[in-house]
Amino acid sequence: MALTVEHLLRTAATLEQALLAIGRTPATEPVMFDLYRNAAIKSFELSLETAGKLLRKALKAYGGNPRSVDALVFNDVLRHAGKHGLLDQAGVTRWLAYRANRNSTAHDYGEGFANDTLKLLPDYLHDLRALAGPLQSVFDAAA
Repeated sequence: MALTVEHLLRTAATLEQALLAIGRTPATEPVMFDLYRNAAIKSFELSLETAGKLLRKALKAYGGNPRSVDALVFNDVLRHAGKHGLLDQAGVTRWLAYRANRNSTAHDYGEGFANDTLKLLPDYLHDLRALAGPLQSVFDAAA
């Protein structure tokens, strides 16, 4: 079975819809705002994990020992993605920041932190979709 970025793009679409819903939610509906904010943050978390798994699979296509790729921590996966041109250096820096934020969301559920995370998500969504093309190219070449 050929690898695709279909699921990654679906997580991006889900995140986008949550962000659009937030933008349409009036201040008079705080429960709905919280619902959409939580959906956006969960979509962020899921898409980041999906991106990491696909990056690992893509890095294995560059040769070497697949077990060594499996042993990499997420931040090193991002750095290797930069070395192989899947991300540019500025992209690696942004993705490292996204990952750091994700690690914080797992431990801090405060409203202020959640709202700070929301500020990252439009840029993250752009970067997530931009990653899909290079990943799919690697998968197509390996097929």
